[in-house]
Amino acid sequence: MGRSNGGSRWAMAVALAFCATLVIMLPEVSAKRFIVGGNMGWTSNVNYTLWAGNQTFYFGDWLFFVYDRNQNDVIEVNKTNYETCNAEHPIHNYTTGAGRDVVALNVTHDRYFISSKGACYGGMKLHVHLSPLPPPPKSAPAKSHSSRFTVLRSQLVVPAVFAVAAIWDSLLLRV
Repeated sequence: MGRSNGGSRWAMAVALAFCATLVIMLPEVSAKRFIVGGNMGWTSNVNYTLWAGNQTFYFGDWLFFVYDRNQNDVIEVNKTNYETCNAEHPIHNYTTGAGRDVVALNVTHDRYFISSKGACYGGMKLHVHLSPLPPPPKSAPAKSHSSRFTVLRSQLVVPAVFAVAAIWDSLLLRV
């Protein structure tokens, strides 16, 4: 009975060390959710051109439209229909009826959204320009012969030290 308990502790320690290693080594994910119009939401009397101009949208981000479902909707159109507020041939109607619609920015071209219930003529339309993803941060130039050791240390040695420490700690708990 005592051995199975110690074995499960050891297995738990190994699993914890593995998870900690993954967390250390995984890159940071930075997709962002934008509430369209900020605290005003998707409604009339908001300058969405100004609002969008103060944001930077990247591939993988999300638009969250919050609006009164009885008065507005969310329609994606092409550039020509955006400029003329024409909703007759939409690319997509995102209106779900709840007034809380989410749009994934998962294509690399500009996107155009309008409200088809008349408010577009008053400025209730949004043009989203997707910016290219910023390059990953560059590391400082490595010194000539120490670069291999630096990579080895950062990718293998540090996680291995954490794993060994977790296992050692679990073994001490058995005694």
